Amino acid sequence: MKTEILRLDNFGRGITFYKDKICFIENTYPNEIIEFEITKETSKYYEGKAIKITKPSNNRVESKCKYSNICGGCSFQEYKYDEENKFKEDKIKSLVKTQLKQKNIVKKIEYDKDYFYRNKITLHGSNNNLGLYKNKTNEIINIDECNITNKRINAIIEKLKKYNDIKEVLVRTSNDEKQVIIDIKGKEQDYKELEEISDVLIINNKLITKNKSIITNIGSKKYYLSSNSFFQVNEFLTNKLFNKVLEYVKEIKPSNVLDLYCGTGSFGIYISEYANKIIGVDYNKSNIEDAIKNKELNNIKNIDFIADKVENIINKFDNYDLIIVDPPRSGLDKKTIEYMIKINPKYIIYISCDPNTLVRDLKLLNKEYIINEITPYNLFPKTYHVESVSVLERKSVEK
Repeated sequence: MKTEILRLDNFGRGITFYKDKICFIENTYPNEIIEFEITKETSKYYEGKAIKITKPSNNRVESKCKYSNICGGCSFQEYKYDEENKFKEDKIKSLVKTQLKQKNIVKKIEYDKDYFYRNKITLHGSNNNLGLYKNKTNEIINIDECNITNKRINAIIEKLKKYNDIKEVLVRTSNDEKQVIIDIKGKEQDYKELEEISDVLIINNKLITKNKSIITNIGSKKYYLSSNSFFQVNEFLTNKLFNKVLEYVKEIKPSNVLDLYCGTGSFGIYISEYANKIIGVDYNKSNIEDAIKNKELNNIKNIDFIADKVENIINKFDNYDLIIVDPPRSGLDKKTIEYMIKINPKYIIYISCDPNTLVRDLKLLNKEYIINEITPYNLFPKTYHVESVSVLERKSVEK
């Protein structure tokens, strides 16, 4: 069967129509003529697979990854980077226009390098294969390198291939790639070579090295990172995103700041010189342990951290003129939004990693807050994911 790809959906899949129903076809791009087959049918849509690209898009490029269309990690290895950035900017603009009925608040997308940008990877192992999961399966694709992961990690992947029966391994580096964590689950064996090249080595949850964390930096601030710490993975663009938040904070001049889903305290610490008091909240105890250490590392006195779920504790806060939120992809729950509105800060800064949950939450907050602007960030090149920073201002002047 032949068809033309009309546009991309929010997940970067090509859209066409088959028998009067929408059909999603991965690894295809607008204006392409393809031969395809149906792989899934539901009552509302089809999913298909391209068998042959009869007429490729002018924006299709040759992939630099030998695992394209096999590994499920990247959607845009064969798409021009300029078009990828346009797709992500337009995706947020479209959602804002249709869901929030607003125009001209989405700024130009910020981006940086499109290859070798990630400072973290998790590989899976089985039957002496070590690599990434095949798209939508638990089948492991044996890989020698990942071209969206930094070169220091790729050199370590090469060394990991020498070992048998690794079930899972996490490798992460500092942003300057000088320090490394390797966390392995699998067969007990001689990992001496890995101990020599890592600052932190963990084997089956047992710390082998003296240190259990590394130090990375964003701007002038330093941060401890442990194996399971939440931290931005793009070592080039993260600094721009943090500076955007700092730019807003300098304009707002807040007295008291509530930093929700604070992770290792990264945003709160970064803006600490421009507020009187900051409270950070995160449910992950390991994140909070790192956040406390990061506070001490940077000699910061005006920030404290609480280990608890945001929804469990949000009703206990009052008298904050700025709330910063950096939630997971699921976004904010209704209770959190309800109490954020009750706290009634003059400003809210919302860092989002999912445009769909962002606009859902902004729609609720928009009843009491004006959305001043949204700046997209392509923190995850070659994938469909896009980050953004939104700044909201209270509509009523009086508290």
